[in-house]
Amino acid sequence: MPNSFANFYSGKKVLVTGHTGFKGAWLTAWLKLLGAEVIGFALPPETQPNLYTAAGIGEKMVTAFGDIRNLATVSALFSQNEPEIVIHNAAQALVRRSYHQPVETYATNVMGTVNVLEAARHAKSVRALVVVTSDKCYENRGSSEGYNETDAMGGHDPYSSSKGAAELVTAAYRRSFFGNSGGAAVASARAGNVIGGGDWSEDRLVPDIVRGVFSGEPVVIRSPESLRPWQHVLEPVRGYILLAQRLCEQGQSYAEPWNFGPRSEDAVAVVQLAQEMITRWGRGQLKIQVDPAAPHEAGTLRLNCEKSHKHLGWAPALTLDQALDWTIDWYRAYQEDPSSAKSVTKTQIQRYARLANA
Repeated sequence: MPNSFANFYSGKKVLVTGHTGFKGAWLTAWLKLLGAEVIGFALPPETQPNLYTAAGIGEKMVTAFGDIRNLATVSALFSQNEPEIVIHNAAQALVRRSYHQPVETYATNVMGTVNVLEAARHAKSVRALVVVTSDKCYENRGSSEGYNETDAMGGHDPYSSSKGAAELVTAAYRRSFFGNSGGAAVASARAGNVIGGGDWSEDRLVPDIVRGVFSGEPVVIRSPESLRPWQHVLEPVRGYILLAQRLCEQGQSYAEPWNFGPRSEDAVAVVQLAQEMITRWGRGQLKIQVDPAAPHEAGTLRLNCEKSHKHLGWAPALTLDQALDWTIDWYRAYQEDPSSAKSVTKTQIQRYARLANA
């Protein structure tokens, strides 16, 4: 697989937490194509179907099922596998669920991150650690300007504030335990709303549309005018892989927070994305149903990614139109033949790598 990452990752031990989730599964699939020895740690997939099973993500790798909230389990994982690179992606990732399960959300997203950092600081094998958070970690002022890495952390809802807290925890551990030249280099990564094949999560726009197309039922749109930074899942995944490589090669000079978001023109309203997806698919129908009593969600959210562009050489490789086409292509192939998930996932990663010169 021609790729600038290939020589670097070949044979390296990479621990991916949350590898059974949507983004974690794409990340794991790409790392395996790069020749990495991947160790996955996560709870079993919670949806049926799911990308982890459909695309055979667990093949030819080490998988340990466990709870990120258990420090002893996490520490044992590090001791037994001695990873060189860690990409911490495990999370309770749904805003609306965080309103119903705030304790679980904070325990997973904050203390889970503490546990990974604590295990990593005692593991001599770890050279690089990327903590994946969210664009929702910022204190949202409702501004149309993109948030940059120096803006204040915050969050109105339990999910968003848990991600802001995870950023603060990461910064504190970096300053307190990882700052010396010989220690592991620790960075955090913040991405926008990701779309792509294989997501069946609850209360997410694209999976809701897919379910509606498959079933013939109308798709309910709750917050039609909310502006979101949409991007294909492979965009931030490339950012994580690139950042981990830079941490290994350059050390503490890259041990900072980084934004990985789409082009400014690809931040569009929920209803616009939904209508565009229905039009491109040629099937499905939308039902606008604004609930005045619905939990708060940010109306506008953008990221400023100039730092990643300038210092990492990272920039989006796909337009939103392309991201939608790739997403629809994946689900269409799966609907026609569920066994195609593995080959389509691999093909899209390879195609994306060529486009991105990655």
